[in-house]
Amino acid sequence: MYPNLYYVLKDWFGVKWEALQLLWTFGVMVALSFLVAALVIAAELKRKERMGLLLATEEMITVGKPASIAELLTNFIFGFLFGFKILGLFFSKPEMMSAQEFIFSREGSLLGGLLGGLALAGMKWYEKNKQQLKEPETRVIRIWPHDRVGDIVVLGLLFGILGAKLFDNFEHWDDFVAHPLQRLFSQSGLTFYGGLIVAAIAICWYAYKKNIKLKHLMDAAAPALMIAYALGRIGCQVSGDGDWGIYNSAYVSDSLGNVRLAKAGEFEEGLKKNATYYLQGAFIEDNKIVYVTDRTYSSLDKVPRSSAVAPSFLPVWMFAYTYPQNVNKDGRLMPGIADEHNRVLPSPVFPTPLYETLICLFLFGVLWLFRKKIKAPFLMFGIYLMMNGAERFSIEMMRVNRQYASAGYSLTQAEMIAIILIISGLVLSVYAKLSYKKENAGS
Repeated sequence: MYPNLYYVLKDWFGVKWEALQLLWTFGVMVALSFLVAALVIAAELKRKERMGLLLATEEMITVGKPASIAELLTNFIFGFLFGFKILGLFFSKPEMMSAQEFIFSREGSLLGGLLGGLALAGMKWYEKNKQQLKEPETRVIRIWPHDRVGDIVVLGLLFGILGAKLFDNFEHWDDFVAHPLQRLFSQSGLTFYGGLIVAAIAICWYAYKKNIKLKHLMDAAAPALMIAYALGRIGCQVSGDGDWGIYNSAYVSDSLGNVRLAKAGEFEEGLKKNATYYLQGAFIEDNKIVYVTDRTYSSLDKVPRSSAVAPSFLPVWMFAYTYPQNVNKDGRLMPGIADEHNRVLPSPVFPTPLYETLICLFLFGVLWLFRKKIKAPFLMFGIYLMMNGAERFSIEMMRVNRQYASAGYSLTQAEMIAIILIISGLVLSVYAKLSYKKENAGS
């Protein structure tokens, strides 16, 4: 596993750049997914603009003004924070403190902060000074919907992370109340549907304010959302953020996480050997109880499992994986590993993030292939909602999440929202077909 880019370079090239501990693998993949989504949605918006479905709007801007005190001060503050922490990470970080602990501590480099603040403020002053006119001018500019993709992506990123954190902490309310700062600033703990819902609300509001037809924006966003999710799940798989599935009882693993086929009764023996992990979420290390997970069960018989042997033409890790050195620090200690992330699951699990990546890449291909044939507004987005809901509901059957009793059934938060998405997508698709048929009845 590669919790952050420090582990990538250490494993691939043998170099140890501690500053790279700040670049979490999951965060890097999320950034990449937003970049790819931006390219996809921009391409779709341009296509709809050429079709005359989306139009440009005019806005008034003032050019030629010098940099204001507020702009210089804002840039100085951001530059100071960057230099105080990032430069401080290279020159001021205590040896025994991790990069993440350093970022959220009071430690830092005052000189680095001043240099960063002055540099960023100076750049803003130079930029504005170069464009300054004797008399500032007010101009009218035309802005097309695809020109606003940057704003849409930033809104999606900010409100997506906010929503993902909020929904995750709602799902783990007791842990949040007990450790609020740790839950808020941890690199793990994100709920996709929470991010999707909150980001969608923010983007819809933005589209309304900018006179972008929501029905065409939503259709353009459908394939972009699907590929963004597929790429984001790569980050879950590579970092080992806890989104794995139930245990595969066809395999067992050694202390380093190497997987092999289990003999009769061997998987159950492994459960008994690590009973404190499954029943209490802890290991006894150096005569102390060390808690490593909140996934516990009332008895070993209740530990969720299924048996599936990998076909000979596929690698075993696609069916049974132990997530060594995972970002969650979940599992038992790995002998001989002195890194901060040095734990491995005691039994192999199904790598469900990998399955979601493969499924969603396929679904993206389907949406992209048929996008030009789908004429009815809202239909593309309705199909996306049904695909997304069905995919997530099926995967949830292989994952272990907190369940809620509802109408005699036990469902996870994601399963509940997935059902709502499927129903919403079906209703939206029917509405789209009927509305399009009605509008074109006379033509």
